[in-house]
Amino acid sequence: MCIVSVLDVYKNKINVNTEIIIRGWMRNKRDSKLGFSFLDIVDGSSVYPIQFIVYNHLLNYQEVLKLTTGCSIIAKGILVYSQGKNQVYEVIAKKIKIYGWIDKPNQYPISSKKHSMEFLRTVPHLRSRTNLISVISRVRHIVMKSLHDFLNENFYYWIPTPIITSLDTEGMGSMFRVSTLNFCSIPKNSDGSTNFNSDFFGKESFLTVSGQLTLESYACSLSKVYTFGPTFRAENSNTSRHLAEFWMLEVEQAFINLNNVINLAESLLKYVVHTVLEYCTDEIKFLMNKVDHKIKEKLETFLITDFIQINYSEAINILLNSKKRFQEQVRFGLNLSSEHEKYLIHYYNYRTVVIKNYPKSLKAFYMRLNDDQITVAAVDILLPGIGEVIGGSEREERIDVLISRLKEYKYKNQDYEWYIDLRRYGTVPHAGFGMGFERFVSYITGVSNVRDLIPFPRTVKNSYC
Repeated sequence: MCIVSVLDVYKNKINVNTEIIIRGWMRNKRDSKLGFSFLDIVDGSSVYPIQFIVYNHLLNYQEVLKLTTGCSIIAKGILVYSQGKNQVYEVIAKKIKIYGWIDKPNQYPISSKKHSMEFLRTVPHLRSRTNLISVISRVRHIVMKSLHDFLNENFYYWIPTPIITSLDTEGMGSMFRVSTLNFCSIPKNSDGSTNFNSDFFGKESFLTVSGQLTLESYACSLSKVYTFGPTFRAENSNTSRHLAEFWMLEVEQAFINLNNVINLAESLLKYVVHTVLEYCTDEIKFLMNKVDHKIKEKLETFLITDFIQINYSEAINILLNSKKRFQEQVRFGLNLSSEHEKYLIHYYNYRTVVIKNYPKSLKAFYMRLNDDQITVAAVDILLPGIGEVIGGSEREERIDVLISRLKEYKYKNQDYEWYIDLRRYGTVPHAGFGMGFERFVSYITGVSNVRDLIPFPRTVKNSYC
């Protein structure tokens, strides 16, 4: 007798006629007038439930008859080949132990009926009990693991960068403050501004929007590094593509340029997609049935299709020469909106589009100034149906240019003295990129709203837990 998972059974790791124990939750129950019941049990390891056949000679069969969807049980029985057509295996129950009943079954939020994604967002603590969210969770895990595997296999070192910081890396100002000050009696300076001397860190601090700047310091000694963790944006963007708290992979490497960054990013994305296709076959089949029947075809095509590379100026010309009337203005020096990105992807037959060499006014101070003095060596990678999933650049390694750029952005040198030191003491050309994790999972799963791709979504006016 052994305790196994449902996945163990379906991966043929358990011999037929073996006595097994499954620990999980009841998904469905069907009672027969002939004196037996069918219990579909899930444990989170597989898309499919395992069916137990429970006969009325079991001592607690009357309890079994009272089971409802969601009850937690430990079930023991003999694994056999199924007589039915809907599953390969079933288990002849020898013992059913009920651990947790459902209080007021008619009020249980995750009943066996179909639920909308909007409703499930109101019960994030329970929604992982549904097939779709459990499938997303397993795919998300494989995506995360394969990112680490790819970077480890290519000798990148993981660096845990600070989550609490005083740096506004992206220059957006949309940051969450971190403070121990009493909001009812905030200390003030003579000019009315907040006095942070008595705060925990002695200065204004925030939740990080990016670990890039601190990661660069390790790239300038270990050569190849990355960080992966939560990042925070206090943007009032209530869309299907934005979260206030999301996960981001950031990679930095010394002695590489923008083309190297693009090639590295393409190799990484394709490695992950290949891994998902290999290890998430059941999940992909489920998503094809429930979300988009072309998901597998899309991912397979992605693997064999080269990315399209264009300059920002080319992208603007394509948009200006199109016959489409855009809601957002198109002009050199303006950001590309989501409708612009969608058009460019459509223009290139839904291939992945890489846009590089943006005007310096659109990008952060740390991006390397090109020889034209107008653009920077920056890149965005756009995925069909998603938009930007990766943003990167060469980093400005020339100390005089960096100081000049800080001045342009009205940043104080003393706040970035340590960052300038990296250029003062053995500067090297280096580059890197950041990848929005949930957006990439969205592309892989076909689930369009990133709020459904993270366990507890934090958005404007919603923190849930």
